[in-house]
Amino acid sequence: MAGTALVSAARIEIRTDADIVAARQAGRSLAERIGFSGSDLTVIAAAISEVARNIVEYASEGHLELSRIVQSPATGVLVVARDTGPGIADVEKALLDGYSTRNSLGMGLPGARRLMDEFEVASAIGAGTTVTMKKWLR
Repeated sequence: MAGTALVSAARIEIRTDADIVAARQAGRSLAERIGFSGSDLTVIAAAISEVARNIVEYASEGHLELSRIVQSPATGVLVVARDTGPGIADVEKALLDGYSTRNSLGMGLPGARRLMDEFEVASAIGAGTTVTMKKWLR
């Protein structure tokens, strides 16, 4: 992406519920340092929780990379969640509200997508999943 600068801020390994909490707190802290406030901080933390929860539930382990992103004149937060789990057989279906393979509410990926400004999922069976999310400071 031309004209885009990333400043790496944190990498959080995700294996347990405690790691989900740590990722949420790290993301909120980074977003606050960037200049986000109020409900935006809650939104970013919630989206991070959703993708981190998916790592624990479906892949057992993975990691989140949290970065400040600058694409002049905008600045924001970039969240990349990666795992080497089983992958998602049907990404489009997984992004539908209410769809779940584990009898949950199916809010994870669709919820995170609604909360963030940009959202992308790349997945391959047997090779894992990468979720990339961006929230821009307004």
